Amino acid sequence: MSDIALAITRVKALESLLEQLGATGKGLHEKVTSVQDRLSAELVKKLRFIATVRNKLVHDANYSQLDDRDGFVRACDEAAAELRALLAPPRVVNRGCLGLLVLLGGLAMLFVFAGAFTLGGGLPGNRELYPNPAIDR
Repeated sequence: MSDIALAITRVKALESLLEQLGATGKGLHEKVTSVQDRLSAELVKKLRFIATVRNKLVHDANYSQLDDRDGFVRACDEAAAELRALLAPPRVVNRGCLGLLVLLGGLAMLFVFAGAFTLGGGLPGNRELYPNPAIDR
């Protein structure tokens, strides 16, 4: 794939992600501006770099090859990942909360049962087999 085709393809994908965030405008720069209050400063800088390189490739007759193709691809990958993270539904943080409540409830029942067992002289009918001198005076 040529550098121009790469730049256009990658920018189209980023523009699509930005539109899903509610971005408006004609190009990547305008779309970034429309939602930049919802983006980190680092992401805005990265997206502006990508847009500038793409525009230079497409519009500047003397510029037909990326100076740093790997760096451009890396910037596109990182920006896309950050945008996808912003679009992802919020994760449930307290997943273990129900398990903790069940555990605490079980422990509470254990203490209640143990207390009743100890104070009541054991299970009903066992007082004859296992007398409790503290209770059977």
